[in-house]
Amino acid sequence: MAIFGEKKDEKPGSVPPRKEESNVSGRVGEVHTLLGKGSEFDGKLTFEGQVRIDGRFNGQINTKDTLVVGEGAKVTAEISAGTVIVNGTIEGNVRASQTVELHQPGRVKGSIETPALSIDRGVIFEGTCKMENLGTKPSPSPATAPAAPSLTK
Repeated sequence: MAIFGEKKDEKPGSVPPRKEESNVSGRVGEVHTLLGKGSEFDGKLTFEGQVRIDGRFNGQINTKDTLVVGEGAKVTAEISAGTVIVNGTIEGNVRASQTVELHQPGRVKGSIETPALSIDRGVIFEGTCKMENLGTKPSPSPATAPAAPSLTK
């Protein structure tokens, strides 16, 4: 006979595992934090995981992970991130150590520094782009460094 809904094969007082708690934060592509439509935030945002902004943000954003700027969002910020995915509007400089993706109807006004950039048809990008590996800066080896010109004869 079960007491208080316990199954016969369970020990009395044991708590069965809950399915909805298993590996919640480990799902790929899951948004950990959301600044929803109609929200406005001024300041510095530092985070781990994935953050999606659908409202307005002014300030500075720093992360090694993923920032998603949703359609209709307006971000005016200096951004340093691992990956930046843009569907809305960014005014400011973007520095990404992994990749920047600009999707329609996205708009970016400012400089982008990233080793990988994708821009969909219909995106508006006003600014400069510098593509290099931002994670490691290789020092020029003597074999590849240009020779200094000789000034004496």
